Amino acid sequence: MPKFVEGFAARITVPEGQRDVLVFDSELPGFGIRKFASGRTSYFVKYNVGAQQRRHTLGTVVAGNLKAMRLEASAILAKARLGTDVIAEKRAAAGRRIITLGEIVPIYLEVRKGDLRDRSYTAAERYLQQSWKPLHGVALDSIDRANVVRVVGELERDSGKVAADRARTALSTFYAWAIDRGYVDANPTIGIKSRSQSGPRKRVLTEGELVAVWKASGDDRYGRIVRLLILTGQRRAEIGGVSWPEIDLARQQIDLPEHRTKNGRRHLIPLSDAALALLPTAPDDGEGMLFSKTAGGFTGWSKGKLDLDASLPEMPSWTVHDIRRSVVTGMNEIGILPHIVEAVVNHQSGSRGGVAGTYNHAEHIDEKRRALQQWGEHVTALVEGRISKVVPMRAPQKASADMAGEIAVHARRGTSA
Repeated sequence: MPKFVEGFAARITVPEGQRDVLVFDSELPGFGIRKFASGRTSYFVKYNVGAQQRRHTLGTVVAGNLKAMRLEASAILAKARLGTDVIAEKRAAAGRRIITLGEIVPIYLEVRKGDLRDRSYTAAERYLQQSWKPLHGVALDSIDRANVVRVVGELERDSGKVAADRARTALSTFYAWAIDRGYVDANPTIGIKSRSQSGPRKRVLTEGELVAVWKASGDDRYGRIVRLLILTGQRRAEIGGVSWPEIDLARQQIDLPEHRTKNGRRHLIPLSDAALALLPTAPDDGEGMLFSKTAGGFTGWSKGKLDLDASLPEMPSWTVHDIRRSVVTGMNEIGILPHIVEAVVNHQSGSRGGVAGTYNHAEHIDEKRRALQQWGEHVTALVEGRISKVVPMRAPQKASADMAGEIAVHARRGTSA
């Protein structure tokens, strides 16, 4: 057996009457050259895996590729000694259908539908179906960190840092499930840092800023939602996802069931005169959503906020959740007792947390109704440029700051603020 050198294949001759000839390298047993009577020449490697004998073509002989072909042959022979059959692997890969992100997302959502709360499911569906749509046609196991970073960057630019982070979290949760189900072996979101701030937000809008937001909010669905948030201090998903069966017009209140609240507790939200005026006309059948034509509630948060910000070019950066913190602060500053403010926003801490929260089932409904009516009159006076008849009290101001800070911390931790 000769040792292969560059140009050796040209000197090989095929005996007359034969179709081809195989010549093996003396330096690397199993590495060979196959030459046909037509003159076509290629490198190959011959190996055994158990009792199975294989011969794998490496490539056509061309000037300068001997070294590369020998290295490839050496790698295949090393795998064979460990029991790996590269031919079998290639055949399996060729017969395996490519599975894309867009194919598996609906399966994931169907499986998780019974496990997630309505709003959590709606958020997961929105992020996976809309935010990650640019990657739906990509093979699930081909999506890498660079793909994810590119889409996260686009979301940060178009929808903001918080939306980008939430979309990343939704994809990370999806991949954790996909790994458990055997669809993929790795999560491409690992190591991608949060785009939003690392600490809890403390932004409290001034009365002037609340008025500016109110006036910039139009009479469309998003505008009415924002104004209702200013009047009630609730979470945006609780108002944006309100359905007509949850509205009790006779009692002038919203009745949120346990699965619609963050702390899993039924929550009654009295509606002030100003809040009632913002409700759209009720349908004859009393069914459906207030601010959406489809189940799941309002979905145009990003566009609505961008349009609103465009109307407030001089206003410092703020988020919709800052409204909730601002309402808590404002209600305390006009003298509403802290435990009533907590009841209004369904915040489980202090007098409502721990053992006290477990055994105190009092809704404080009458106090909540008076508090929200008082707050509604205060906001209306501010918007109309009148002097509010509600006289601020100084005593609760420390409680106001403490509670607003506590809500920020709870929001950061993902608890029931």
